[in-house]
Amino acid sequence: MPAQYASLIKKAAAGCKAGLPAGVLAAQLKQESGFQADPGKSSAGALGIAQFMPDTWYGVNGDPGAGVDGNNDGKKDPLDPEDAIPAQGQMMCKLLTSAKKHPDYDGSPIELALAGYNAGWHRVEQYRGVPPKSFAKGETYNYVKIIMSNVASLTGPDGKLSTSGWTRPVEGALGTPYHQRGGAWSSGMHTGIDFTVPTGTPVKAAGPGTVQTAGQGGAYGNQVVIRHQDGTYSQYAHLSKISVSAGKHVKGGQKIGLSGNTGNTSGPHLHFEIRTGPEYGSDINPVPFLRERGVKL
Repeated sequence: MPAQYASLIKKAAAGCKAGLPAGVLAAQLKQESGFQADPGKSSAGALGIAQFMPDTWYGVNGDPGAGVDGNNDGKKDPLDPEDAIPAQGQMMCKLLTSAKKHPDYDGSPIELALAGYNAGWHRVEQYRGVPPKSFAKGETYNYVKIIMSNVASLTGPDGKLSTSGWTRPVEGALGTPYHQRGGAWSSGMHTGIDFTVPTGTPVKAAGPGTVQTAGQGGAYGNQVVIRHQDGTYSQYAHLSKISVSAGKHVKGGQKIGLSGNTGNTSGPHLHFEIRTGPEYGSDINPVPFLRERGVKL
């Protein structure tokens, strides 16, 4: 990611109270324009680093449009990253806010927001989720998939994935899979993967990082959240005992607690998530994430 855009992206993400990860905006810009301020007008007529359609940017029929004067120079220029990136952040934040109101839709809130950015929110509503491969020859479906797969690599300090020091968080069989639907979860779907292990089984940090939070987490019971060097986060929930504290640096494979049955559960297990941000709603599929780092599941 070009260094000159890092602060713009971070600021655009930080301004979103819905919890918009900076890595998502960065991966989106890479997919939209390859971080080029003026990649030339697309075949559809989109402009600038964030590829805004002219009508979306300038507005039509009384709509003020999505364009902003991010650098206060008196202009709203889609070819100026100082305007386009803040506008991208605001538009994605609005879409993410809408997405979180629809836990019944097919896709995580971040995925739904990306689909809305690409195809328009009305298409997300039409398909009640990310449009399928059959829509627009798979353009939106693949757009979302590619961006989500690039998030982690664009949030690390060196822009690369770290494949060393990663391991299974616990020794045990896989249980409930990612995004299984059901009424047991407030979002309408499972936001992580479960390992079916008895209470007291040692739980390890899946990878090296710094403990973000360690303590009571509502429905998650006793939980630990770790921030990794690539900017992603891992969460370990329903623990019976926590062995680390916030701010502590941990190695991959280091014991952080014991599995349990605290919080909203139907029995002892470890609930494990990978997130692009520290909070609920920024989850991604943990299985391919861990497998990319050499972890066998």
